[in-house]
Amino acid sequence: MSLAFLFPGQGSQALGMGQNLAEAFAAAREVFQEVDDALNQKLFKLMKDGPEDQLTLTENAQPALMAVSVAVMRTLEKEFGVRIEKAAFVAGHSLGEYSALAAAGAISLPDTARLLKLRGQAMQRAVPVGEGAMASLIGPKADVALAEAAAEAGSSVGVCVVANDNNAGNVVISGDKAAVNAAIEKAKELGARAILLNVSAPFHCPLMQPAADEMAEALAAATIGGPRAALVANITAQPTSDPETIRRLLVEQVTGRVRWRESMLWMAETGGVARFAEAGAGKVLSGMAKRIAPGAEATPLNGPGDLEAFAKSL
Repeated sequence: MSLAFLFPGQGSQALGMGQNLAEAFAAAREVFQEVDDALNQKLFKLMKDGPEDQLTLTENAQPALMAVSVAVMRTLEKEFGVRIEKAAFVAGHSLGEYSALAAAGAISLPDTARLLKLRGQAMQRAVPVGEGAMASLIGPKADVALAEAAAEAGSSVGVCVVANDNNAGNVVISGDKAAVNAAIEKAKELGARAILLNVSAPFHCPLMQPAADEMAEALAAATIGGPRAALVANITAQPTSDPETIRRLLVEQVTGRVRWRESMLWMAETGGVARFAEAGAGKVLSGMAKRIAPGAEATPLNGPGDLEAFAKSL
């Protein structure tokens, strides 16, 4: 049975995440300390104690979520002998792609933490607060075709594109606030429900180009090696282990669409994956996996008991 590790994106953060791992495992504590040292910040204390509005800031949420994911994977390896090579593939949702690459040894943990801190800051700088928006189109009719039609209607007002193809019934659009509002009206006409997302910037759309330029410069200077398990990339929904391809796709990912549904389908149908394990905070991706590939098993790995049970099941 082929296995893939999944790594969650922004929105999965919650106060207290990672605390149970740190209390139970030295390997997890080491990861959180390493990230704190790399950022010269008491990020783990913020994750434990808040305030929540500070943790939710993009520049904090991104490295924090990565730290929890890597703590899970480091603990699996050091405490339970489960190496990432057990998996045929790794994949991460948006910032989770960095978590996947750190866990797979392609980028060092300190470098990943610093890159994500910069990524969060650059995304926030790219568009003034209040000028952009994102909305989730949901319901039985909410597929990519409907979302693209809605985004096209919004484009008459400003920038509006499909940002995240999560799964059938959950597609996210992003762009100028007025354009997204116009797209929401069109989506409702077409039979979908729409919910404005509580985000600080319009991610994965052309308005993020200044952030993509900043990340291109930072990634050009970063050391990237071949991952120990192939990365199924957000932008292509195809596997790659080539460091230069990974570098380019991480830049394109800032403005490009997260093709999560296609990535999951590729792993389940072409890659032969029958089991997905979500390493990190929450269980959003496990829920998506069950909707996209109902024949596959999906397991969230959050706490010590999850890790022990998972290791025993292999």
